[in-house]
Amino acid sequence: MRDRVVAGAVVAAGVVLAATACGTGGLGAKGDTSNGQKLFVASCGGCHVLASAGTNGTTGPSLDAAFAEDVKEGYPQSSIRAVVLDQIRFAVLPMPANLVKGQDAQDVATYVASVAGVNGAEAAPPAVTGTNGAAIFKGNCSSCHTLAAAGAKGTVGPNLDQLKPAQPIVKRQVTNGGAVMPAFKGRLTPAQIDAVAKYVATHAGK
Repeated sequence: MRDRVVAGAVVAAGVVLAATACGTGGLGAKGDTSNGQKLFVASCGGCHVLASAGTNGTTGPSLDAAFAEDVKEGYPQSSIRAVVLDQIRFAVLPMPANLVKGQDAQDVATYVASVAGVNGAEAAPPAVTGTNGAAIFKGNCSSCHTLAAAGAKGTVGPNLDQLKPAQPIVKRQVTNGGAVMPAFKGRLTPAQIDAVAKYVATHAGK
């Protein structure tokens, strides 16, 4: 049964796990969903869609789409939890392996397994609203970038405290994307892009 969940999640998510990695972590202990939600939003939400967490990242696969069919067919949360835990431990680039570790990884896997796909593959997180640069950054960028002012410690993209980019550079990058970073043109309004660019340029390295 678990093999079927693994296959479904991998195909739906477009994630290719090495054959030796799948299942090597075991089912994992059930964790704290409240802590898992907080960690997911902070460390994973910038890259993944998960409606229950209110995240809409597109760098990685939609977790609602990845597990909707498995949830519909009644696979146990313990099996889905094991798949998520394996993906955390043995991630494929651009996602770094062990983005969260130990009990934190168990908590994230438990949380994702409890909510992913429960409202179907097309569940929609709330749209980004407002022009608060800090909030926009935390909701869309913090899981990939390090920025001390935002409490962000992402390692997928450049360390912004070290880079200290000027506002026009941030605006161009956010608008057009580049490498593994998606373009936010059309996802954020021009005013929101200006706000997050100003926020990063003002706070990077501070």
